[in-house]
Amino acid sequence: MFALDPRLQQDTLHLGDFPLCRLLLMNDASYPWFILVPRRAEVSELFQLDEADQRSLWRETTLLAELLKDVFKADKMNVATLGNVVSQLHMHVIVRRRGDAAWPAPVWGRQPAVPYREDEVKDVRDRLKLVLDSADFRFAVEAA
Repeated sequence: MFALDPRLQQDTLHLGDFPLCRLLLMNDASYPWFILVPRRAEVSELFQLDEADQRSLWRETTLLAELLKDVFKADKMNVATLGNVVSQLHMHVIVRRRGDAAWPAPVWGRQPAVPYREDEVKDVRDRLKLVLDSADFRFAVEAA
């Protein structure tokens, strides 16, 4: 049974679900930083997914990166799966802009996270709702 790693649960906001992956927003307003987590139990490596899930993960990652590049006016998209701290398989999809807090270095460990304000999260959701309007994505119910 799929369960989200406690560290991901603690550091992110649940935005919704693609057919395979849960879409999370890293709770750091310094960067539009999204994480895709395949909803499969005990998977830590890409090669542990069957071929159909590997294709789905790549399709969902590519779609998300393309949409985010336009919506958030990225200069560069960073897409990576590392798993050195959180072993559960997850794909980082990070919008990078020249002049962001870490540019041109990686975002990891550059500065303390700046948590999103409620209005900022709403803005991210609203932007995504304009482009993720297909039946292949379901938004999570927003907290009241």
